[in-house]
Amino acid sequence: MEREAAGLLDRLDARALEPVAGAPVYALPGGHVLAVGGVGKVNAALAAQALIDRFSPDALLNAGCAGAFEDLPVGTLVAAEACVQHDVDTSLAGDPPGRVSTVNVTRFPCLPLPLPGAVRGVVATGDWFGRDYARARAIQTAHRAAVCDMEGAAVAQVCLRNGLGCGVLKAVSDHLFSPAQDAEYRENFQRAMDSLDRAVITLLEGSIWSASPVSP
Repeated sequence: MEREAAGLLDRLDARALEPVAGAPVYALPGGHVLAVGGVGKVNAALAAQALIDRFSPDALLNAGCAGAFEDLPVGTLVAAEACVQHDVDTSLAGDPPGRVSTVNVTRFPCLPLPLPGAVRGVVATGDWFGRDYARARAIQTAHRAAVCDMEGAAVAQVCLRNGLGCGVLKAVSDHLFSPAQDAEYRENFQRAMDSLDRAVITLLEGSIWSASPVSP
């Protein structure tokens, strides 16, 4: 989201580039590119493929906020060990929950992220803002997930099909088991983004995200 990108754009010497598939794109120091893909799996997948086609990156990093299934403090960084699509269900065809039949994958692998203090866990992705406690618990149980978001697994799927590595990093902004989840999200969003911004900058300065300079 634009709100998720705002802090990074302020902290870094960002330069606006031509949008890709309608998504704002910025050149960052070190040859990196930031795209504001928008909310949801379709927007995330579209932006990921557009970035791959235009810039031929070595890897993609999806970063944003997420709701926690567990009692993780606000601002906790969760580096995905894998992503799942919790709203994919072709069980009538004999598939397990979350199996994406086009690639026959349930868990999409993610790059390990060298961030001290980050929690490793499964990111459950779906076009759903988790307000249903029973559904949230069912998702956690089915996928052993740490957090729930709306983009990570979509980017991971696009990367898998293109033969690229994908990192997924989330900062906890709210808790899916909390009756005050909406208020938590509003009150804690900026704290979560401050934590995320620092971590993303650390990753951008690391060797695993080295890249060639981008063209205007």
